[in-house]
Order: sequence, then structure tokens, then C-alpha cells
Amino acid sequence: MSAPATFAFDFAHPEDYLRAETGPKDIEWVPVRKAPPGPGALDGLAARVAEHGLQPLRAPEPFPFDSTKAVQAALYAKSIGRCVAFSLAAFRQCYAAGRSLEDVDTILIAAAACEMHPRAVLKALERADKHAP
Repeated sequence: MSAPATFAFDFAHPEDYLRAETGPKDIEWVPVRKAPPGPGALDGLAARVAEHGLQPLRAPEPFPFDSTKAVQAALYAKSIGRCVAFSLAAFRQCYAAGRSLEDVDTILIAAAACEMHPRAVLKALERADKHAP
């Protein structure tokens, strides 16, 4: 028996954005923190995004960015069954709208897009901050 397929992603990685948009949605999505992307992480990605008919790539400022809070919010979304919806909304805010996921307001916009209450998301972020090493 093989292990179920998973998609381990970090919002700071634009390649993960492209995989999120074009890959299967019926596998387990697992928000994780990865090492920051390298300086060429966006090179050639705009053309690949266009090939898939997605909105033009707009890199957030700053890039790379700290995705800690967005990953924490995605972990909360996963706990309530909204990981895929939240994560797609967050990736789109980041790479299609060019908004930084370091900004809690951007995270809340993504959460609202999939009917996650802003106070619940803020509470989840507070709890995660208290338990952070």
C-alpha cells in the first residue's frame, strides 16, 4: 500500500504557486516552512504562468518574504477543512495581485475569500505566536 500523495508548499516559493494552480486538488495539501527561495526564483516563471492562462505574475514586495504567518493561517485553515481554498486565495493575493503575505491584512483578505472569520484567523495566529520557539 502506497502513502497518499501530498503537496507540501510554502507561500514564499513561486514554484509552489504554479503547482497549486496547475496540480491536482484532490491530494493532501500540507503547509510547511522551507528555506527561503533563491535570487532567481522568479526567473522564467512569468512565461510559465502565462502558458497556463493564469493572471500575469506580479511579484510581491518585498520578495522573498517571510511566510511564517501565512503558513500558520494555512495550518488553521487545514484544521477546519479549508486548506486548499485558503491557500489558493493566499497564493493569488501574493502572485497575481502582488500583495505581501507578511501583511496580516492580505492574509485576512485571502481568509475572507473562503469564508474564514477574521477574528478566528487572528486568534489562530496569536496562538501560533505563543507556541513559536
